[in-house]
Amino acid sequence: MSKSAILGAGAYPAMLALNLLPAAPAHAFDLEGSGKGKHILILGAGLAGMTSAYELSKLGYRCTILEAQTRTGGRCWSVRDGVTTTETVQPAQTARFDNGLYFNAGPSRIPHHHQLTMHYCRELGVPLEVYNNVNESTYFFAEGQGPLSHQKVRAREVHNDMRGYTSELLAKAVDGGKIDTALSKEDSAKVIEYLRAEGGLDIDKLYKASARRGYLEPPGAGEKTGKISNPHKLADIISSGLLDPDFYNVAEYTYELQMTMFQAVGGMDSIAKALEKKVAGLLKLGATVTSIQNQPEGVTVTYKDKQGTHQLTADLCICTLPLPVLSNLEHNFSSDVSRAIDFVPYIQTGKIGLQFKRRFWEEEEQIFGGITHTNNELTQIFYPSNGYLGKKGILIGYYNFNDKARKVGELSYAEREKLALEKGALIHPQYPKEFEGSFSVSWHKLPHSLGGWAVYSAEDRKTHYQALLKPEKNVYFAGEHMTYLTAWMAGAFESARSVVAQVHSRLSEGRMQYPTVSTSSN
Repeated sequence: MSKSAILGAGAYPAMLALNLLPAAPAHAFDLEGSGKGKHILILGAGLAGMTSAYELSKLGYRCTILEAQTRTGGRCWSVRDGVTTTETVQPAQTARFDNGLYFNAGPSRIPHHHQLTMHYCRELGVPLEVYNNVNESTYFFAEGQGPLSHQKVRAREVHNDMRGYTSELLAKAVDGGKIDTALSKEDSAKVIEYLRAEGGLDIDKLYKASARRGYLEPPGAGEKTGKISNPHKLADIISSGLLDPDFYNVAEYTYELQMTMFQAVGGMDSIAKALEKKVAGLLKLGATVTSIQNQPEGVTVTYKDKQGTHQLTADLCICTLPLPVLSNLEHNFSSDVSRAIDFVPYIQTGKIGLQFKRRFWEEEEQIFGGITHTNNELTQIFYPSNGYLGKKGILIGYYNFNDKARKVGELSYAEREKLALEKGALIHPQYPKEFEGSFSVSWHKLPHSLGGWAVYSAEDRKTHYQALLKPEKNVYFAGEHMTYLTAWMAGAFESARSVVAQVHSRLSEGRMQYPTVSTSSN
């Protein structure tokens, strides 16, 4: 017997909405009861908006989705040939890539433990492939004054040298009794053995280079035993900036970035397109919302399209618009909600896709997926985790954030391309000869996003976040910004399910109650 059969049609969604049951299951909703055709107006056709409509439609609700853009997916966006976009202070640009090539301008990775994202890919029939997020063959490249500056250093060299040196320091300290571990002599010996294995230390607890960090000359047939390079000096690594906190990367330790990771075959927008097929009859594209007004009964939304200005009324509204966009709309929300909308910041971030005639990073540098890290404006170079051994390919030539993204975002499209090529050529001298075309995206410059994702401080979580979690009269808020999974598609899916549970709890038993609503706008 299902939980809902035991608890009753209204009790189960209510308990789920109030977080009194375990987290939303990574399978189809087990909700009973009917929406009986009640009208839910959904603002935004990103993953959160379309998922909300998809699940509510299953329950018998009548949904309308208003989307300002002429495409669905929101920030789940793969750039292909013919894609056109216009930034706030830039002319239109159109992608000119070969057929079948693309790059993910928005989310590009799915952690294996994001169960709800994996569930929807399974339910919607979206095939996945492994995304190679951690690759020891990629580079660290620092501009500075140190001995290793302006050199491309393999990630495996930096990682293994640092594990070696830190393990050596700790092993010597433990063995010499310089650290009060409160361990027995036997247990301390086990720690030292662990450090020797972790750091690649010799019998004297000294770090020496091994094959872990790669070869100057690889082993082969006959007498080719392979030649191992010497480790970089610890002082050189430090003085060259390779350990700077905003540069050194240990992605494999980060929970969200631990392997195995996945991506949608053919582009992340495959997920959005699969959802779009399920809700196609509910969509109004090119419909820019200008006003959201709670009414004594229901909600009224004003929007503009090519035909003019229109109004729609509904029983309830689910608003998935990014907060910087919502901040520019007319509404009659309470002061707490208005402050939250106006003051929660979104990160400034940008990407550029660079198409090349051949995949020289694979052919000549044995890089198959993964990320090169820099301390200049590029910040990161992403190598494709698909199309291996193919003829052509698209790199993400930079993926930057905050001040670097702001600086690059102020450049024209041509200037961004020039920057990406000039800085990228310091690492890959093949760039000038092999380059064919580019397309850049500054998310904080796109009028329907105005940022990459919400960034909450600890104080924001106690105030603004809490204000948005509760329904504002007849308006509910959903999206990655309504979770602790900001920046991830999982945030959109988790939020959509949470709001659907709340809405269904409120309406499924026919207990529609409209609170007193002020009609004055804040």
